[in-house]
Amino acid sequence: MLEGIYVFLDKVFGPMILHYQPIWVVTVAGAILGAFFTLLNYILVDQEKVKLLQKKSKEFQQKYRKAQLEKDEKKLRKMQQEQMELMKLQSEVMKDTMLKVSLLTLPIFWVFFGWLRRWYVETSVVKSPFNFFLFDWFHRLYHSALPASELGYVGWYIMTSMVVGYILRKLLDMG
Repeated sequence: MLEGIYVFLDKVFGPMILHYQPIWVVTVAGAILGAFFTLLNYILVDQEKVKLLQKKSKEFQQKYRKAQLEKDEKKLRKMQQEQMELMKLQSEVMKDTMLKVSLLTLPIFWVFFGWLRRWYVETSVVKSPFNFFLFDWFHRLYHSALPASELGYVGWYIMTSMVVGYILRKLLDMG
């Protein structure tokens, strides 16, 4: 079954893989998937609920800090009840995110990642003029043989999709 999907991806992205450097292919893949996953999150998760949660959390933290500074035990006990309500709202938002978004995005992510691995396993995508500690961390995490001055498709994909997702979240005013 996966082979059929990989053949389809080869047909769609094959010309790009054959004619462009790995950095461009992985950047485009990261941008496409990062944007797709962010838009899916935007559509499936109630953004008003997320914003309400963030607003309430911020207010709670400010009130809690103030009560701690004043050493007001009565306020602190009252804040515990408010914290329980906040946690209930937080669990609703997390359930929406985990169930709706993760169940749809993880299979797509793993299929696409498996396909990229066929082309770029142990291929250097980005080279740094110096040994960069984050690159070395990625290599140890994925048991890569690349030196600490080079980053493979996994690290570059993660960095690209995170940047695209962050920008899109800001543009869509997501929580």
